[in-house]
Amino acid sequence: MKVTKKENAGKMASHSNYFLVEFIGAVFTLICAAYIYLKYVTYKYWSWRNIDFVKPVVPFGNLWPVLSVRASIGDRFRDIYLEFKKSPVVGVYMFHKPALVVNDPDVIRFVLTKQFAHFHDRGIYCNEKVDPLSGHLFSIPGAKWKFLRTKFSPTFTSSKMKQMFFTVQECSEKMVEFVSPLAKNRELIEVKDLVARFSTDVIASVAFGIQCNSIENPNAEFRSYGRKVLRPRPIMNAISLLAPSWLELLRIPATDADVEKFFVSAFTETVEYRTVNSVVRKDFLDLIMQLMDKGYVENDDKKSFELSELDSQKITLLEGAAQAFVFWLAGFETSSSTVTNCLYELALHQDIQDKVAEEANRVLGEFGGMSYNGVKEMRYLYKVVSETLRKYPAVPILNRECTAEIDLPETGLHVEKGTAIIVPVYGLHNDPEIYPDPEKFDPERFTEENIASRHPYAYLPFGEGPRNCIGMRFGLVQTQVALASLLSKYRFTPGPDVKVPMVIDKANFGIMPAGGITLRIEQR
Repeated sequence: MKVTKKENAGKMASHSNYFLVEFIGAVFTLICAAYIYLKYVTYKYWSWRNIDFVKPVVPFGNLWPVLSVRASIGDRFRDIYLEFKKSPVVGVYMFHKPALVVNDPDVIRFVLTKQFAHFHDRGIYCNEKVDPLSGHLFSIPGAKWKFLRTKFSPTFTSSKMKQMFFTVQECSEKMVEFVSPLAKNRELIEVKDLVARFSTDVIASVAFGIQCNSIENPNAEFRSYGRKVLRPRPIMNAISLLAPSWLELLRIPATDADVEKFFVSAFTETVEYRTVNSVVRKDFLDLIMQLMDKGYVENDDKKSFELSELDSQKITLLEGAAQAFVFWLAGFETSSSTVTNCLYELALHQDIQDKVAEEANRVLGEFGGMSYNGVKEMRYLYKVVSETLRKYPAVPILNRECTAEIDLPETGLHVEKGTAIIVPVYGLHNDPEIYPDPEKFDPERFTEENIASRHPYAYLPFGEGPRNCIGMRFGLVQTQVALASLLSKYRFTPGPDVKVPMVIDKANFGIMPAGGITLRIEQR
């Protein structure tokens, strides 16, 4: 009997449908199995250890509010802290991976400082092969971090800060000059963008040796790439910080290819130019070049010293580029957001603003202008900046990873190697039992007496312990110079669209305003 083409096609279609049904059935079975395993095995990790935990949602764990942009990372862990703060630790899940939120300041000190050897890695994304710019001090793990930290510690001494101070001062003067005609006409200015351009100019000059002049030219390349690097990426931010194994598995870089190309090229070209033309500038790039050429940073007094084996080890070009990149990224973003948030609060609190302006003008008069030592004498300004970082921490959580199993005191918990640790900085800073009426902007929280009355690990804007922020002093100086320069000459008042309280951008990692902050500027 002959089989017609029509019948043959029907049989083939029948087979195809059969295999499609089989495939769909297999996928459905796998999804059901994964769901059951996550819900009844993986997500029982903390309950089996008698640890309070946040109820997870399959398959996102406790990250769904962040991934759906209903809460920022800072908001999410602040809320977890405030709900469970009576528990010294609380379990959470980053997709499939258990993590531990540490609430108690004594346990935080144990993790960050006392037993640092068991928690020396951040456990965030770092893959030098796939993403060379990720190999920087903030993220790199293990012995490589210790090597680079030892190399770069001499670059952030007070004497080195003084050498770089001129660049900060020069950029602040350009900013003050730029806004002068706006102040004369009492115009509205978008301070977030203005301050970001100032910070961009400072860091581009100090870290890359490039005068980009973004204060006058807001479309300068460094400013454009700054906007691109810091564009809202809630899913990528959450994964790279809290579930980096996904990026590792898929070999996905956290840095865009064009961003990597731009910064590596900018760094390489400046290094080559300075080398060929014997150019020496007292900046961060010069210190990186010393580590590339000699393996150590020269003493300021030029005295010779006996080289150790570590001193003789040089860093590579890409290692240098990665450190310049993170110095630019951290110095640009944290300082600009802190100055923006501070000006917002001072516009709402004219009495505090007047005290800052009075102190700035008095100290500037005593020191004959802006100077490194003069900025250190602006003690009320320091309180104001500290309160800004309390209310709006630039880094809302701290990440650590358990690198060797250990028992946590006062918890009865044995922490396994590889467990992610999260310190909820934003939560601590908003705890009404530590900071009464936390929504109130009150610089007097940072008098010597009030500081002494609090646990030292209840205020963590720059982290603590051996892995604290290496560029803390530079960031503070840059922030204080920007504020003193502006407030000594100009008054800021709220613009017509200013929201009270500030509306926080849920798509960004840091605590910053959604949209911009528009203030009216006028001469004093």
